[in-house]
Amino acid sequence: MKTDIQIAQEAKIENIIEIAKKVGLTEDDIEQYGKYKAKVNLDVLKKLENRKDGKLVLVTAITPTPAGEGKSTVTVGLTQALNKLGKSSVAALREPSLGPVFGMKGGATGGGYAQVIPMEDINLHFTGDLHAIGVAHNLIAACIDNHINSGNALDIDITKISWKRVVDMNDRALREVVIGLGGKVNGVPRESSFQITVASEIMAALCLANSLMDLKDKIRNMVFGYSKDGKALTVGELKIEGAVTALLKEALKPNLVQTLENTPVFIHGGPFANIAHGCNSILATKLALKLSDYAITEAGFAADLGAEKFLDIKCRKGNLKPNCVVIVATVRALKHHGGAKELSEENVEALEKGIANLDKHIENMKKYNLPVVVAINRFVSDTEKELEFIEKHCKKLDVPVALCEVWAKGGEGGISLAKEVITQLEREIDDYKPLYPLELSIKDKIEIIAKEIYGADGVEFSTGAKKMLKTIDELGYGDLPVCMSKTQKSLSDNAALIGRPTGFIVTINELRISAGAGFIVAMAGDIIDMPGLPKKPAAELIDIDENGKIEGLF
Repeated sequence: MKTDIQIAQEAKIENIIEIAKKVGLTEDDIEQYGKYKAKVNLDVLKKLENRKDGKLVLVTAITPTPAGEGKSTVTVGLTQALNKLGKSSVAALREPSLGPVFGMKGGATGGGYAQVIPMEDINLHFTGDLHAIGVAHNLIAACIDNHINSGNALDIDITKISWKRVVDMNDRALREVVIGLGGKVNGVPRESSFQITVASEIMAALCLANSLMDLKDKIRNMVFGYSKDGKALTVGELKIEGAVTALLKEALKPNLVQTLENTPVFIHGGPFANIAHGCNSILATKLALKLSDYAITEAGFAADLGAEKFLDIKCRKGNLKPNCVVIVATVRALKHHGGAKELSEENVEALEKGIANLDKHIENMKKYNLPVVVAINRFVSDTEKELEFIEKHCKKLDVPVALCEVWAKGGEGGISLAKEVITQLEREIDDYKPLYPLELSIKDKIEIIAKEIYGADGVEFSTGAKKMLKTIDELGYGDLPVCMSKTQKSLSDNAALIGRPTGFIVTINELRISAGAGFIVAMAGDIIDMPGLPKKPAAELIDIDENGKIEGLF
C-alpha cells in the first residue's frame, strides 16, 4: 500500500497559473511562489464584491479518537467529487503547523487519494505565513520588555503581562521560562512562557480580519497586560500596530494550491482549535464563495469545538451564511466511543453504544437551523454489517447519510456524498442563526454552550474566573462571543468521558481577553498552549535524499 507522500509525489501536478484560470483568476491576480503555489491579491475580492456567493458547506466531525476520523480527507474528497459531477467547487482549509507535523499528528493535507499538493511544501514552510505571524507576535513581546526597560511609562505590572512569546514547534521546555537574566543590560528579569505560534492571538486576528486595515485595528486593540492600577494595556499604546501589520502584509493574502485531481484549494491560516476558533481565514472562505458555486470548508476537532466556533464566531465576524453541515464519522471511532478495545474486529454492540456521540453532534448542528449530512468515512476493516447499522440509524433520525471512500478512490469515492450535499443545498434553506445573542453576559454565553452543546448540567467558575468576569464587564468586553478552550477528546471537559457523557459539570478555571481577535477565551480543564513531542516523534520518520526528495512525511 502506497503512503500518502508517495501518492502525492506521483501525482500529475499542474502549474498554478492553470489552477488559477479554472476559477477565473488571471496572472495579475496572483503572486507565484514557484510553479505550484501562489498568493491571491486582496483586490480580487473588491473586484468580485457584486458577484453572488456560492453555497457554503462546513465539514466537521464526531469527537476525535486515536482511531482517526479523516475530516480534512473528506473535505478534499468532497470538493473533488463535486468537480467530477461538473460543479464548480473550491475548498478552503487551514495551514498545517510545524509542531504537529514533527510531533504526533503528522501533516494536515488530507490522505490517500484525497490530498492537497504539493504536500511537502504545504506541511513544511509553505509560503512563510506562520513565520510572519511568529515574528509579528514576538515583535510585540520584544517591545513590551523594551518599554519596561526604558522607564515603563505605561506603568506595566510585570506580574500581569499576558502576552507570551511564540515558536512554531512543540517544545515543552519553553512552557515556563525566566527572561531578562544577566544584569540590567539584558532587561528586567521576570517569569514568562512560550506558546505554539498557532495559539497566538495574531493568528486568530489574521484569520478573522476582513481587510488589511481591519487587521491593523485588531492588532491595535490587543490587550497585552495590565498596569499596576488595573488598566488593560493595548498594543496601540506601544505605538507599534503599524509595524506589526507591515510584517503581515503578505501573510494576509490567501494561498492557492490544488488537490490531487487538480481542483483549486485555498489554504490559509490555522488557529489552534482549543485556544482560538480553529478555522481557516475569512478571506480564503470569501474567495472560495466568490469563485465557485460550492465552497467547502472545515473547522478544527469535532462539532462541539470547531463547528460551534465557526458558527458562533467566524460566521458572525465575516457575515457568512452557511448552508449545510457535513459530519464525518467512522465505524472505528464510534466503536471506540462504545468502549471497544479492538477496533479492527466487528463489534455492532459497541457501535450501538458509541453512536450516541454522533447523535449529540447531529442534534447540536440542527440547533443552528442547518441541514446535516453524515459522511461515513470508510476504513478497510469496516464490515458491511457495521456500515449498514450506521446507515439505518441515520435514516431513522431522518438524516441523510452517505458512504465516503475518498481516501481509496479520490473524488469518485465521494460522489454519493456530493449528491446528498447537493440535494440539501437545493432546498434553499436560509434559517441559520447563532446559538446565543451577543447581548447576553459572558457567564450566560458560557452556560448556554456548556449545556446546549456539551450536554452539561451546569458550569462552575473558579475564584479567579469569577473575578475576571467582573473585570471583563468593567473593561467593556462583555458583548464579545465566547471561545471555549477544552479537551477535544470528549464532549465534556474531562478527556476520559467518551461517548455521550451526562451528569457532569464544566469547570471554568480562567478567562482570557482576546480583544483584538474579538472574543473571550474560557479555559475549561487543563489545556496546554505549548504541546510537547511524544517519545517517538514523527520527526524520526522524515528523511531527505541527495536529490531533495522528502520521505516519511504523512
